[in-house]
Amino acid sequence: MTGAGGVLVNLILFAVVCIAPTVLFWCALRVPNLVHRIREKHAKPQPVGPPIERVAADLRRVHRLLAGYPSGTPAARRLGTRQAYDELLTQACRQVGVPHRLAELPEGMDREIERLRVEESLRERGLAVP
Repeated sequence: MTGAGGVLVNLILFAVVCIAPTVLFWCALRVPNLVHRIREKHAKPQPVGPPIERVAADLRRVHRLLAGYPSGTPAARRLGTRQAYDELLTQACRQVGVPHRLAELPEGMDREIERLRVEESLRERGLAVP
């Protein structure tokens, strides 16, 4: 009986010696991924775009530029400034959570009306835009 028990103990010891390094290396390979997941879970969300204060300041600055162009200003400069203003409005809408259709509408009266609606929606959310 002691011979059979000794064989069983030796067999278990042999299995532990053969399998333990494989299991340890497998666990060691999984630890960095596990640590990364834990850090992601507890990490604070990072802002996607520039700070909203900077977007608001840029909106006011570009709006002043757009409103202050004299009558002889080239159309290309006006169009470029208006596109920059629309892009800043889009960024502000994304950060504050205001729905908009500025990207879908072509240049014209509909887009002007959408611009005014977006400006008013941003004002209602507390963003000081002209």
